[in-house]
Amino acid sequence: MSYLKFDKNLMINLEQSLHKEILRTNQSGAYHCTTIVGCNTRKQHGLLVIPVPELDDDNHVLLSSLDETVIQHGVPFNLGIHKYNGNVFSPNGHKYIREYDCERVPTHTFRVGGVILKREKIFITNENRILIRYTLVEAHSKTTLQFRPFLAFRNANDLCVENSVASREYQETTNGISTCMYAGYPTLYMQFNHKPRFVFDPHWYNGIQYIKDQERGIPYTEDLYVPGYFEIDIKKGEPIVFSAGTSEVNTRSLTKMYEDEIKSRTPRTSFYNCLKNSAKQFYISTKHGHYIIAGYPWFKIRARDQFIALPGCTLSVHHRPDFEAIMDTAALAFDKWMKTLEPDKHLQGIDLPDVPLWAIWDVQRYSHDQSNEIARNRYGNMCKSLINFIIDGKHPNLRVDDNGLVWTDGTKKPMSWMDAANPDGTPMIPRTGYLVEFNALWYNALMFLQEIYDGVAEEQTNVARWKAISLKAKTAFVDTFLNDYGYLYDYVNGTYTDLSVRPNMVIAVGIDYSPLDRRQRKVALDVITRELLTPKGLRTLSPKSFGYNPWYVGNPEQRERAYFTGSARPWLMGFYSYAYVKVFGMGGISFIERMMIGFEDEMKEGGIGTLSELYDGNPPFTGRGAISYAANVGHICWVLRLLKNLDVV
Repeated sequence: MSYLKFDKNLMINLEQSLHKEILRTNQSGAYHCTTIVGCNTRKQHGLLVIPVPELDDDNHVLLSSLDETVIQHGVPFNLGIHKYNGNVFSPNGHKYIREYDCERVPTHTFRVGGVILKREKIFITNENRILIRYTLVEAHSKTTLQFRPFLAFRNANDLCVENSVASREYQETTNGISTCMYAGYPTLYMQFNHKPRFVFDPHWYNGIQYIKDQERGIPYTEDLYVPGYFEIDIKKGEPIVFSAGTSEVNTRSLTKMYEDEIKSRTPRTSFYNCLKNSAKQFYISTKHGHYIIAGYPWFKIRARDQFIALPGCTLSVHHRPDFEAIMDTAALAFDKWMKTLEPDKHLQGIDLPDVPLWAIWDVQRYSHDQSNEIARNRYGNMCKSLINFIIDGKHPNLRVDDNGLVWTDGTKKPMSWMDAANPDGTPMIPRTGYLVEFNALWYNALMFLQEIYDGVAEEQTNVARWKAISLKAKTAFVDTFLNDYGYLYDYVNGTYTDLSVRPNMVIAVGIDYSPLDRRQRKVALDVITRELLTPKGLRTLSPKSFGYNPWYVGNPEQRERAYFTGSARPWLMGFYSYAYVKVFGMGGISFIERMMIGFEDEMKEGGIGTLSELYDGNPPFTGRGAISYAANVGHICWVLRLLKNLDVV
């Protein structure tokens, strides 16, 4: 039985099926995303969504959807589905779905009378091309398929309206057509492995609505252009392959191209395999290097998110070469930034104060996976340069004080991952001064460098320097952050101590070199467990703290204010689990295994086979935000590997 299979009863129930989404990427920035019934519910949904660097650094929807119609005895049965005003869905193609399976590739099985048709979708790796294979499983009379493409050619964050500027011109290509609606966009090639008949019948379909955008209080209605339709007779057992891409393809190779691509896919037959598959979808390879995108469908490449997610999305799923490719790109970016202080155009946020510390933590995870010697030889110079860059006072917003702690100014704009901002750009949570996770990462980085350079004669001057600062930092950390209630202040600025119980302290508890002793870690862990732990990760704020709001709902301003007021984040479970096993030993394993049940349940909710950006802090812990988030996937992969290989603790 397939791990990710949905039957007819669920598929025809739109109240359930419209909240389940599927994502496939090409590992170069392009993606396909929609609901499991094929009804787009976000403006970012589409069959072929790609970056167009010639226009901007956003994604663009070229092909929104492809409506298929089964024709027998002259009677059409449309398999598509769109939402229009008045809660009207038309056509109602979902009622023909007999089964949906996404174990290897998203696969629909339709039944229309005596016709059984299978539809499978796959993205070509590192190419802006999606293939759809149609197989006629059963039919008792002549069957024809009709295909109607819905074109958008717009920014994925905008909406399209009927206009006279859009070009209606098209050119015939081998077994298909090519078209481009607006200047500056790439040409879209739509081709088949069999010769179709194309009928030019241009129409605008007006008033298509996206219910997720409607729920979020943002514009949600658009018009899509359909240039006409293709028709092909289909024979039983003989597949038809449709290709949509930004370059012309040899149509005779489409069947082989599909088969070759599917061989490399990880079947989603288990919780781990789902996350492994999801982790690989965040990889981005461009002419500028290798990266991890923060999430889909609207996030970009962001330095902090990349380094938080990187070890789990690569090393924990046994993809060491991808870790090295991504970190090698980052090392070059860090080197350039330290020399010029100019923000990197491709690795956004590289100048944020904690980003170098997260990168060093990544190298530490790499040393666990490989060895100290390998880590030092490959990334030691980068880590050493970053640490000394900070110590020498060259970082624009991270200084080392006499007590060994690092200080940052977060009054004018957000500096930490809790980066919700007011309309004027000022932080909603003005975390400034000594931040607890910054200083935990800082102390850990100092200790890690001492570890990997221990015994290296020519580096002993540096080692002595790092050791002197770390000794002061350890004492100052406890004196500054640990309070009489056993938990850690979230940030301290002069005489001000933030009393909010927030999850940032879990990083200090669960990092390799914690400035806390075991008893202190246990007490803090008890507070975290009691006030912040949910089945979907740690809350961003305790229910006992002022301003607690667990619901991430409403218009954009309401959601921005609710971003860090109690919603749960799965990625923090990485540090929590690591800390729990270190504090409680083997006795903590069964508890962490039970906590993973809540995440496995999510494999059939929200984004199928992946984890959402955040979850409500109160039951039923509904997934919100982006449907697939790299940091969450990466850290749960880390926990699963931790449970399997306890010797890495």
